Amino acid sequence: MLFGAHESISGGVFNAIERGKTATCDIIQMFNKSNSQWRAKKIEQKELDKYFAKIKETGVTVATSHSSYLINIASPVKELNEKSYKALKEEMERCQMLKIPNLVLHPGSHVGTGEEAGIKRIIKNLNKLFKELKNNNVCLLLETTAGQGSNLGYTFEQIAVMIDGVKIQDHIGVCLDTCHIFAAGYPISDPKEYKQTMKKFDDIIGLDKLRIIHMNDSKKEFGSRRDRHEHIGKGHIGIEAFRNIVNDKRLKNIPMILETPKEEELKEDIENLKVLRSLVEK
Repeated sequence: MLFGAHESISGGVFNAIERGKTATCDIIQMFNKSNSQWRAKKIEQKELDKYFAKIKETGVTVATSHSSYLINIASPVKELNEKSYKALKEEMERCQMLKIPNLVLHPGSHVGTGEEAGIKRIIKNLNKLFKELKNNNVCLLLETTAGQGSNLGYTFEQIAVMIDGVKIQDHIGVCLDTCHIFAAGYPISDPKEYKQTMKKFDDIIGLDKLRIIHMNDSKKEFGSRRDRHEHIGKGHIGIEAFRNIVNDKRLKNIPMILETPKEEELKEDIENLKVLRSLVEK
């Protein structure tokens, strides 16, 4: 099993690798630029060399990057839609440069224009993206969402429609977030319900499209449509759901990544990873 956490790139992308090592990660997720700004600072060769040296030194690899939360390729506002597309394309190119195989993306929000219209804008942008990217080796992963506000991607059916609309299938996949699907109304705590939910996922989307799992408990109740992450076993999802996931043989090669609250010392990551590893049946 590959367990890890989202780690900060503060001070340089190479620092995320070092933080991952400190947090006992096998793999990590990171942003490849500042999450709070549209502008992307150029990655200099010196920083790139240090980044790859850190990976070689620590053995910690980057399973995926996560795109900026500013991006909304479902936006009905032309200026924001175009800005979002440009930013997404740049992040895909940065992943290629950093040899990161995946980029997780929140599908987007329709902002009151309707789900069907929003999904159409997403599909249009994804097809444009893969057509324009040259020699691309990065897989874009649509993340399952909790369904807050006008956010899209809170049903497996919506994700499936987006994926089915993409012409180049080799470069599109899914990131399943435990907190998000629980908040969206998919039960995973009881073993029988977990099996039913995963069967739905496989029937509607396909387990072959699943590339990353975000392992997050939930501060909010089942079906709340609220996205609030909690430490493993400390929220409304409970420990049994994570036992179900880590012992599902179909998922043994899928990187499982924490996005739980933490301080700079990363003690919380260490503890949460310890809990996840303890659930794996020998």
